[in-house]
Amino acid sequence: MINSEKIKVLYIDDEPNNLVGFKATFRFDYAIFIASNIEQAYAHLKANPEIRVILCDQRMPDKTGSQFFEEMKDTYPLPIRMLITGYADIESVIDAVNKGHIFRYIKKPWTDIDIKSAIEEGNLYYSTNSMLAVKNNELQSAYEELGKFTYIITHDLRGPLVSVMGAIDLAKTMDSIPELRELIGMMDVAVKKLDEFIKNTHEYYSLKRGRVTTEELDFNLIVADLEALFRIAGRMDNINFKVKVEQNEPFYSDGICIKIILNNLLSNAFKYQRNAENDKFVDLSIIVRDNQLIIIVKDNGIGIHEDHIDNIFMMFYRATSEETGSGFGLYNVKDALSKINGTIEVKSIVNQGTTFKVIIPGKANGTK
Repeated sequence: MINSEKIKVLYIDDEPNNLVGFKATFRFDYAIFIASNIEQAYAHLKANPEIRVILCDQRMPDKTGSQFFEEMKDTYPLPIRMLITGYADIESVIDAVNKGHIFRYIKKPWTDIDIKSAIEEGNLYYSTNSMLAVKNNELQSAYEELGKFTYIITHDLRGPLVSVMGAIDLAKTMDSIPELRELIGMMDVAVKKLDEFIKNTHEYYSLKRGRVTTEELDFNLIVADLEALFRIAGRMDNINFKVKVEQNEPFYSDGICIKIILNNLLSNAFKYQRNAENDKFVDLSIIVRDNQLIIIVKDNGIGIHEDHIDNIFMMFYRATSEETGSGFGLYNVKDALSKINGTIEVKSIVNQGTTFKVIIPGKANGTK
């Protein structure tokens, strides 16, 4: 057999003796479901979506087997359909093939070998089709992602490059130091946008290809590195950055994933501030308690409209046009959380601020 679990098979026949005999013969090899009419067959299919193979007698009182297969294939397309016929009616077989898309037909009286061979072949075909469907979905998703990625490159990579090249051309004709400084400032902004896009792209592919590891994490050390980075941005933009760490027990998880989460949440909190606000702030709280990590990032920035909350973790989605971003940041956060079984909650009010709360369960020492 293909799987360690028994293949689920549905057998439909209006003759009780045939049903009993079929189940008695094959119950040790397969998970057998029997139905004496079409209504019972649909009930089994609804209750057992894992049914892989359906064998139906052609001569049924309410519908023929070929009519049943033609009717059910749109609602239940995955099970492999096989027609059992006890008389030489080639027209009914052709009808079943053309309209019911049956995999094969079996003549009565059947033998155990005939049935087992048919079920095994049907299961193999089912497994192949299922894997092909999964791969097709993955391929479609990859094409859509590639299309979005190609589109975003023209904006987030080419846009800043064009700005830098334009500033360089202007600088060639300028002698005024103040004007040159202004151009350098413009180029600095453009280069930072490029750097952010490249960083987020690197994080994205690191998450996609990397294995989750487990290590002991000291959040005082992790936060010290983050403070060194973000306090500079805080001073430049007059943002008060407060950090609180409560960790009195060891915590084991994937350090890369958690650093990606922290870095992206803080980057957004600093980026999406209100320019006119005098008392800008970003607060970071990290609490480790009962083998659980709680991260809270709070700001009083521009906020997120409620219509956008459900979409902010989608790739390339931007909830605001006030600041340009890569569209990767929160997607990377969600992807990292999925790898370490974490959850995230968002509360936000436009022009008042946003709070992200992350909960991550710890792992036992050495657990992968």
